[in-house]
Amino acid sequence: MEKVLGLAMTGGGARGAYQAGVLKRIGEINRIQTTGNPFPIIGGASAGAINGSALAAGAGEFAQATTVLAQLWSNLQPADVFRCDVMSQTRNSLIWILDLSFGGVLGGGNARSLLDAAPLSHFLRRHLDCDRIQDNIKRKHLYALAISATNYNSGKSYLFIQGAKGHPMWNRSRRVTLATKITIEHICASAAIPLVFQPVRLKTARGTAFFGDGCLRLQQPLSPVIRLGAEKILAIGVRGEKLEDTEESTNPRDPSLAQIMGVILNVMFLDHLATDIEHLDRLNRLLAEGHISHLGASGCERMRPITTLLVTPSVNLTSVAEHHQKDMPYLIQYFVNSLGRDAASCSDLMSYLLFTAKYTRDLIALGYHDASQRIDEIESYLYSSDGGDDDNVVDSAVGPVKPRSVTSISKRNSNFSKERG
Repeated sequence: MEKVLGLAMTGGGARGAYQAGVLKRIGEINRIQTTGNPFPIIGGASAGAINGSALAAGAGEFAQATTVLAQLWSNLQPADVFRCDVMSQTRNSLIWILDLSFGGVLGGGNARSLLDAAPLSHFLRRHLDCDRIQDNIKRKHLYALAISATNYNSGKSYLFIQGAKGHPMWNRSRRVTLATKITIEHICASAAIPLVFQPVRLKTARGTAFFGDGCLRLQQPLSPVIRLGAEKILAIGVRGEKLEDTEESTNPRDPSLAQIMGVILNVMFLDHLATDIEHLDRLNRLLAEGHISHLGASGCERMRPITTLLVTPSVNLTSVAEHHQKDMPYLIQYFVNSLGRDAASCSDLMSYLLFTAKYTRDLIALGYHDASQRIDEIESYLYSSDGGDDDNVVDSAVGPVKPRSVTSISKRNSNFSKERG
């Protein structure tokens, strides 16, 4: 019996182009072109929310959706994501200067972000039809889409889920789950990089609040797709494993503001996925060795083996960004370089902001290449009944093993609800 597949994608700003390259190669698998979307459950945050929503909207024609997604990333320009004109940058700079210099006298709090990301909403509206998500759910091409965002007013992590009737719902400490129709506003909120892009105002069933990047508080990026019923997960990260760790310097310099911001974004976007997989790997070993029971501490939640396959860059994306910084609009280059000493000190930060065609095309090509190198492994993982040889992850998740169809996922979750009483 085939296990239910989930797709998990974390954020990373412009690094999300790498995910598009991986997905494009996966979409070329013959069986996918014949049978359609292999991922009934899709979860994403930040750039992963954009890519995940695009796949959910195109789930009925999955192979074509992956091609279109790669094309959009390959033709992207900075002006499609944030304002680059002289007037906008000058106005934004003046606001920061006034707040930092005279805010105590004149009243501060007017600066909202380093860049104005208003164009991103218009870009997504032109290319992404969110109404198709519900159509694909009705046609059984998709079970659920889940995207994360951070509520700046309450500090809580929100998970917005659009799925088939009866899909699981849960709430945890500092985490809120809401069933809703996902819109462009939800996607923009999830993709609003803290400090870099302005918060997005969202009206929810709990009231109106301002939201930002979903990776900020999403410490377990695999959890949403697991709790929605996935038994196997393909995770696409944007950090090359063991490739982005630099040696300690014997004569370190004081870090520039650009370096510090780069480290903060690395922690937020890159480290959570690796940490989550390490944690789940440890649980899986304890489960296999019999040190922990399949029943949770309360006796209500089961622990079941969850297989994962992680695809990450084979090249340090920070190094790629360093070679493309000159492609950014001059004013943005000047602004970012003013936060650092040289191109190298700004490369981490730039790797998230380089929404330029040359950079994104390189990342797409890299993602396509990395997936091609592992395509037999990926195809085997997607279509084997046991998840192949990568049974290395487990998480506390609900219910017994599920049947293969989208319809049966709903039935299984409904039965589990009755079981829990």
